[in-house]
Amino acid sequence: MVLKKENCDKFDDDEIIKRSLENLDYFKCLYERYKQKLKHYIKRISFTSEEEADDILQEAFIKIWKNLHEYDSSLKLSSWLYRIVHNETISYIRAKHAYGKNNTIETDSQSALLLQAELDWEPDPEDIHSLTGKVLNKMPYKYRQFLIMKFFEKLSYEEISDILKLPEGTVATRINRAKKIFRKIAAKEHISFNR
Repeated sequence: MVLKKENCDKFDDDEIIKRSLENLDYFKCLYERYKQKLKHYIKRISFTSEEEADDILQEAFIKIWKNLHEYDSSLKLSSWLYRIVHNETISYIRAKHAYGKNNTIETDSQSALLLQAELDWEPDPEDIHSLTGKVLNKMPYKYRQFLIMKFFEKLSYEEISDILKLPEGTVATRINRAKKIFRKIAAKEHISFNR
């Protein structure tokens, strides 16, 4: 059976999971629905090439398939998927030791502007995209991931909590610490803030 996108669009996530457990063809609906978003997330939190991001995503979806029967429908599906992709990406990074001086964080202007507004930061509008990536690149991963999830992936505290298996209060604290670290690094780079 070959499913077309139109057929997949008529099902919500829970229905796709239910059908996937009965018929593997429906798993493609889940993959097609989330692959771009998850691949973009992989590239944002890691220093991987397009091919490496594809490999990580493929491995993550193999794990998703193997564990699909364990999905708890009381949780948001996207949080569960992000958690698996996040863990797979971290495993890949650790195995490869991918952090290096020439790597850069993938950012986009809209997310950079969102972070700028949150931090009351006014760099030159033409430089905000590159300056944001430069500062994020210098942050410890432990804190950088929180800014990426909150401002670039636009995840809620609850979703971040589900993905990282941390209490929401801890998520809020780490986001605040991450913002302070961002400001400190920006100051070292001579990037000014309003307050």
